[in-house]
Amino acid sequence: MKKVLKIFVVLSVSIAFTVSCDVEKLPHDAIEQTDAFRTMTDAETIRLGMYAQLKNRVYGLFMFSTDVQADLLNATLDFGNRNGNPHRWEPLLSTDYTIRDVWQWYYSALVNVNNIVDNMMLVEADSDADIALLEQFTGEAHLVRAFYLHQLVLRWGMPYDPATASQDLGVPLVLTYDPAARPARATVQETYDQILSDLEAAKERLPHGGQNSFFATRDAALALETRVRMHMQDYEGAVAVGEELINSGRYSLETDLAGLNSKWELDQSSEIIFHVYVERPDELKAGAGTNNIYLGFQPGSGKYTPDFVPQQWVIDMFEDNDFRKHVFFDEKPLFIQGQDYEGIKLVNKYPGNPELYPTHTNYQHMPKVFHLSETYMNVIEAMFHVDEGAALSYLNEIREARGVEALSGLSGDDLFEAIQEERLRELFAEGQRLNDLMRWDMGVERGEVQNPDFIMRGSTFHELSIEPGHFKFVWGIPSNDMTTNENMVQNPGW
Repeated sequence: MKKVLKIFVVLSVSIAFTVSCDVEKLPHDAIEQTDAFRTMTDAETIRLGMYAQLKNRVYGLFMFSTDVQADLLNATLDFGNRNGNPHRWEPLLSTDYTIRDVWQWYYSALVNVNNIVDNMMLVEADSDADIALLEQFTGEAHLVRAFYLHQLVLRWGMPYDPATASQDLGVPLVLTYDPAARPARATVQETYDQILSDLEAAKERLPHGGQNSFFATRDAALALETRVRMHMQDYEGAVAVGEELINSGRYSLETDLAGLNSKWELDQSSEIIFHVYVERPDELKAGAGTNNIYLGFQPGSGKYTPDFVPQQWVIDMFEDNDFRKHVFFDEKPLFIQGQDYEGIKLVNKYPGNPELYPTHTNYQHMPKVFHLSETYMNVIEAMFHVDEGAALSYLNEIREARGVEALSGLSGDDLFEAIQEERLRELFAEGQRLNDLMRWDMGVERGEVQNPDFIMRGSTFHELSIEPGHFKFVWGIPSNDMTTNENMVQNPGW
């Protein structure tokens, strides 16, 4: 199995958005693009190269940047201004490395994905089984493309409004490789239409899959489609797709502390639909993206110097008998600016899988692309607009699975507030919060802190207050792309 899952790095060409985007250079043992699609061995190598790129585009900057920007965290005095511009809002400009790198890395990965979609079926197949595999590999690429495009439109496109989506700016749809192209932005509707088209192509070609899959599956496509349709306000569609996945019986919610801990620390769970393979020691030469801002373990002292800590009001959202509270947070010895602090809870959702590090944590995990509890939360929010009673029933399923009592008698605004709070608890620190606040037309209000003595304080830190609809909820097009592409239009305010 491990031999099959060795991941090779393949050609990644910079896209036409920038003059010199060289995020990933061609290594000495890579396959040249012109010779890539010939044999089944080539096909497998190129396919695994797509996953090698994906594993670096799920966690790390691609996930925690929006949580840093939102209302859940405080920067410590030792954070060194890492991710400081998104956290403070005011200095966040279109020249920021966060904006530049996330944009470039998504689009650079689309080069290989598009090549698979366009060329995989050119491979010489000797049997019907090989043809079926090539169809599957193509379906996987369609799903990965849909994932990248949705991440892009969430960050740089206007929020989906059914009344204006056909006029609002989405993102450039780069579906073929053309180094001379200077693509304009598609509309939001065109962007979402492409995402749904890719998801249909993926579902037609992929097997259902099962728990802890290392490869994209039809179930993963259902999970993404549920997320996409919820953002599109296609609530009935989101419910239908999400219920197909939930009712399949192939996945189940963890119902005890050990199971939930296994999900987040050991990367094994009945909830994991699709996560990207990482292996020690070979894979750690390249590694996956990590959410390394939350612990900052110092092996010499055995103490912790994180960049960001959870606010007290966030911790207080979890009841003591909630399994999530004891998995997502941990009280650890804190050492900030030469001083010890006791009784401080740190984000412990990504402590590192001990199978993936030799002596002390390097925060490596198999990045979870889709898992069942997010699908539950997407269905619950969509179901609220379809059938409040069913929404409450689903909400109680996930609460009781986490050791929390069921709710009763809620409807209307009270029910929706309970759904919002549960979504914060279940999806804490998964990069969802800023999108949620924007979708709910809420602002960013940082609240009660754990201890004011070791955090950055002031109006752009712990007292930050951002009004709903602020233009920086949507990121600006990177400045270099505005300079080099005359067809690019900037987002309002930037």
